[in-house]
Parts: sequence; structure tokens; C-alpha cells
Amino acid sequence: MENRKASIIVVDDDITSLTIAKRDLASLYRVLTVPSGKTFFQFLEKMTPDLILLDIEMSGMDGYEVISKLKSTKETEHIPVIFLTAKTDSESEMKGLSLGAVDYIKKPFSRELLIERVGLQLSKSS
Repeated sequence: MENRKASIIVVDDDITSLTIAKRDLASLYRVLTVPSGKTFFQFLEKMTPDLILLDIEMSGMDGYEVISKLKSTKETEHIPVIFLTAKTDSESEMKGLSLGAVDYIKKPFSRELLIERVGLQLSKSS
């Protein structure tokens, strides 16, 4: 990945989660935070991120709807998505992975774990 920082969009309707994820990743990546699925698709018209961190439980369009729409479009189906969610049951995790997520991180997460898993996915897709 040349000398440019990889770009990550964090999609979550919880401001605390957005703030923590941005704080944890901003020294390594270009991080944009987006408060809803609808706003995320507006951002996507202007830029293509290297990775998406996506919450499941959001008002309006939930994370499952977001990833389904993302994976059904040729221009965006290749972007890796990691779910970053408070849903800890295995059914939710399986559903997320079956819809095309590359990883599933449960909240609350540690900074080290987040950095490691994001770095792993970005190295796979570069």
C-alpha cells in the first residue's frame, strides 16, 4: 500500500463507539465516522474505503441491511466489512459472516484487538 494511509469508514449510530474506534485507529489509518446506514451510502458515492467497520443495531437501516446492499453492488462488493457490535450471540455472528463480513468484533473491544484485526484484513486485501 504505497505510502498512503488506508481509509476506514466506521458506521455506528452510537457516538461513543464512533469516538473510540476513531481514537484507536486514527494514528494508523484515515478514519471517517458515519452515524447511519443512509449517510454511509451518501459517503460511498464520493469515496471508496479500504475497509468498513459496521455496527448491526442501528436505527433506520441496520447493519445487516447495509452489508446486503453493499455486497449486491459490483462497485462495492469487494470492500471488506468487519462487524463491530454489541450483539454477542453466535446466531448474529453467523448471520453477519454469511452476509459477507470478513470478521466480527464484539463490543466492548480492546484497542489492541481492533488494530490487529483491522490490520490483518487490510493486509489480505492490499
